[in-house]
Parts: sequence; C-alpha cells; structure tokens
Amino acid sequence: MNILFHLGHPAHFHLFKNVIKQLHENGHETTIVIKKKDVLEDLLIHSGFSYVNILPFGRKDNRLSIAVGQLKQNYQLFKICRKKKPNVLVGTSVAISHVGKLLGIPSINLNEDDAEAVPLYAKLAYPWATKIISPNVCSVGKWHSKKVGYEGYHELAYLHPDNFLPNNEIAYKYIKAGRPLTLIRFAKLGAHHDTGARGISDELALIIIDYLKEKSDVIISSERKLGRELEPFRRNVAPQEMHHLMAKTSLFIGDSQTMAAESGVLGVPFIRVNDFVGKIGYLNELEEKYKLGVGIRPSDQKRLIEEILKIDFSNENQKKQLKKKQQMLKEKINLSDFIYNYLINKEYLKG
Repeated sequence: MNILFHLGHPAHFHLFKNVIKQLHENGHETTIVIKKKDVLEDLLIHSGFSYVNILPFGRKDNRLSIAVGQLKQNYQLFKICRKKKPNVLVGTSVAISHVGKLLGIPSINLNEDDAEAVPLYAKLAYPWATKIISPNVCSVGKWHSKKVGYEGYHELAYLHPDNFLPNNEIAYKYIKAGRPLTLIRFAKLGAHHDTGARGISDELALIIIDYLKEKSDVIISSERKLGRELEPFRRNVAPQEMHHLMAKTSLFIGDSQTMAAESGVLGVPFIRVNDFVGKIGYLNELEEKYKLGVGIRPSDQKRLIEEILKIDFSNENQKKQLKKKQQMLKEKINLSDFIYNYLINKEYLKG
C-alpha cells in the first residue's frame, strides 16, 4: 500500500509516527506531507522520515492568511497525489478531504476535538471526508454516519505504555532529581478556532509561580514571547525529549489542550487554563471521569489558586495518581495499533 499522511501540527507527528514506522517495517510505502508549524519539522528531521513541506513559510494567524494557506496546501497536495498516486489519505486535515474527493481517493480524517468546538474545521473537512476516526466521547456533529469511534485518545497512539518508556537520563538534563517540578506551558492559541480564546497571561503566570516556588521547581515551555520577569523560568527543551521531561514532572499547568491530555495519560496531574474548558469531550472525560486533572477558565482566578493550594507533591499522592492512570488505561486502547489495523485491512472501504 501507499499511504499519504498530512501533518499540520507537532501532535500529528506523534499521532502517526508509530503507525508510519510499523508500515515501513512491513513493506508499505508512505508519503509524508507537512506544513510549517512550531517544532513539527524538527521532529521529522530527528525521526529520519522523508517528507515534503508544502507550506514552508507558515502563515499569519488571520482569516485571509488561513484561507490563502489552505488553497496553497490544497494545490500542492493535489500535485503530489497526482504524482504519488496514494491508495488513501490520512490526517487531521482539511486538504486531504478536498483533494481526496476531487481525485477519488479515500480520505480518513482523525480528530479528537468536538465539531462544536472547531465548527469551521468541521464544515470544511467533514462533508468530503470518507471516514472520521475519533474517540467515542467526541462529537462529529451531523456527520456521525461517517464516524469510526474508539475508546481512547490521540495521546494514547504515542504515550501508551506499549509505545513509550520514559528515559530518566533525558529528563534529568533539565531538572533536579529528588525535587518536585512544575511545568508551565504557554500555547500560541493562534488557530482559527482559538480566535478570542484566552489562556494564561504573564500576570497570571507570575501569580502561579509565586504560590508554587517554595514547594517545587518551576520551568516554562512557551510557543509565544514571554515578559522579562518570566524569561528566567524558560527552558528550551529538545522537541523529541519533551515527553521524557513531562513524564518526570510532578505537576503540569498550561493553556495547551494537547499537553494537558498528554500529562493526564502519563499520570501527571494537570491544571488546564483556557476558555475551552467544558467544551472538549475527551478532556472533560480525563478531568471528570478519571480525575487526572482539572480544567479552569482564566476568569476563575479564585478557583485556580484554590487548586494550586491543594496540590500535594507527596509520594502517597503520586501513588493515587498512578492508580487513576492505570484505571484509565484498562478502559482504553493503544490507538496506534488500531489505526494500523484499520488501514491495512482497508476498513475505510467497508460500509
């Protein structure tokens, strides 16, 4: 088989990397197409996978630039598909839905954000997608007839214990052994569905650090520029080493949806601070059913401080968190295996 993967975000690289590796090991051909986004290209270079960057200069975060960028991606992907003739297109991507429909190539769209939280993406991608693979807890809106549901999350395609073993030696390049660590993450919040969404401001971050600095070390990872007072806390972590660091973190606080979920499946307690709280089904499940973290809106500073004051870095609490993680894993699947088998068995052609 020849399978084309379209990656638009570092999380998409992680989502598909084990599937791509397994395909290669079993003699299948893959074509990887990307656009410029954060550390995505760095991850691919480190992986050794061959790829084509169809939007190498990125785009600005406004509607016109997003629209122009989408047209460029569609055109470049169309040309690549005409040349490579893939059997199926896979990704969290508007372009694969459009180009696949135009060329008569099946397209499989994977997403774990509810359609109601990303309405523009859903309207542009789902009508032309062949299948939509998403967690059972995730809504795909009126396109539910195309949905292929599963018990799990994107993050379990690469952080499931079958696929990921934390390396302490890597983690201790960035932190001190024997002392609790809080990792604070600032996302850029520049996607079209992030318009008007708030996360952690510099002022709020300083308040958080003031409450935590006596109980733990604090480091910051950020996609955006930081104020002068926060810069001393920034650590530049090699992209391929981030999950090893996260696995040894005692607490995660951030406005990144993906990294909050990654922390949860790693068994690291998280506090998610953004305006999407209550709107994303899989994160609601991690927070409400499995109690692996909490979501708090930026406007609810009082509750945020209350949660921070309740933080317990003791070994006993770590054991409790581990039990919550183990319960979650008992009920969820290794998504990488699921995707691989779905593709190899050509399930997308059935029904």
